[in-house]
Amino acid sequence: MSVIADFSIFPIGRGESLSPYAARAVAVVKASGLPHIVGPMGTSVEGEWDEVLSVIDACYKALEPDCGRVYATVKFDCRKGRRDGLTAKTRVVAALLGPET
Repeated sequence: MSVIADFSIFPIGRGESLSPYAARAVAVVKASGLPHIVGPMGTSVEGEWDEVLSVIDACYKALEPDCGRVYATVKFDCRKGRRDGLTAKTRVVAALLGPET
């Protein structure tokens, strides 16, 4: 079953800019080799259930050693038989909107 997870993960109590921690988590996602899209408020990753959960767990483990508190949100979309869901979902909506003016 194809799973798309949209998640954000960051420490609490580490100041105003959390970019270094976000970059640490994104590096883990990139290293996984799974299809992903980095957005301004989170990252989407696609794969099988265990693969996706493993990536999110690895992101947590990358932050946990020097972060006393870690906050995360995760949304899942699970669908049998889906291929290339990360780009297909937005491509369908763009086609419905028609050419940009």
